[in-house]
Amino acid sequence: MQNLGNIKRKALSVSTEKLIKTEYLHSGTPFPLVIKPAIKGVNLVDWASQNRNYVEKELLQHGAILFRNFNVKNLVEFEQVIVAICDEALEYRYRASPRTQVGGRIYTSTDYPADQSIYPHNEHAYSPNFPLKILFFCQTPAEQGGETPIGRTRNIMQRIQPEILDRFIQKKVMYMRNFGDGFGLPWQTVFQTEDKAGVEEYCRNNNMQFEWKEGDRLRTRHIGPAVVTHPQTGEKVWFNHATFFHVSTLSEKIRTALTSGFQEEDLPTNTYYGDGTPIETSVLEHLRDAYQQEMISFSWEEGDVLLLDNMLAVHGRNPFAGQRKVLVGMAKAINIKNVEI
Repeated sequence: MQNLGNIKRKALSVSTEKLIKTEYLHSGTPFPLVIKPAIKGVNLVDWASQNRNYVEKELLQHGAILFRNFNVKNLVEFEQVIVAICDEALEYRYRASPRTQVGGRIYTSTDYPADQSIYPHNEHAYSPNFPLKILFFCQTPAEQGGETPIGRTRNIMQRIQPEILDRFIQKKVMYMRNFGDGFGLPWQTVFQTEDKAGVEEYCRNNNMQFEWKEGDRLRTRHIGPAVVTHPQTGEKVWFNHATFFHVSTLSEKIRTALTSGFQEEDLPTNTYYGDGTPIETSVLEHLRDAYQQEMISFSWEEGDVLLLDNMLAVHGRNPFAGQRKVLVGMAKAINIKNVEI
């Protein structure tokens, strides 16, 4: 993983209104694009609402845009940015990670302990429905660490060996999840309901197998694609949780605790090829290396807003020390049936 540290300015262009300037974090890495105000007092909400087409074009080209020095102060202004760019934020449904709703449809980034890292992933790539866009807002940078590494899925897919890529395209990915066993989120939180019939209806509507176990516990299985077609660019992109959800990707401490306490079929999450056969250890190591080779990180600054095309960019989190408050909002719901190859 590259850590780009301080921004090395490289001016690329200035808008016709002379209100913004664009830069790269590093001259050799056009990812993410950095947009800053060219003059004092430019309001990001106003500018973005008037320049949606420009933002969309640059996002599709680069996959990620970092808005910096626009003096975004709080979650209300952050939600206004989301509305300006994307119309509205989405509710966090069919959850996989703990988040706290802080207002409207704005959430904390994943509430994992500060000493843990979060592996790179596309948000909700395991889900029948996912956001096309995800935005992060840094209200309080960590005293140390806490970066949100990002990587280009275009490049990740290019790093995957053709025979492995073809195997996943043909077989797809099976996701197994267990709820109510003491690890991970309970099904009531994941499905945002206390009604078992509602859970069953969701599963049937999305071709998910479900099984109620003793003690009000639940197991689900469903098959999703490994590669999908971007609805705007038409390109095929690597988009799945085969690596992220696999037990071998967890830290050694957590993995040991889970595998010593649970049978494989009762793990909180795990992945297989779509036909139910195990994914080889060597393949998983190859995939993890493909992700890590493409990740870059930068230090958050107060007021930063990071916009990702969720199909073109993955994100993670580095461990941190001190207080850290990074909020997240998602937008532009996509159903996997509309992009599956």
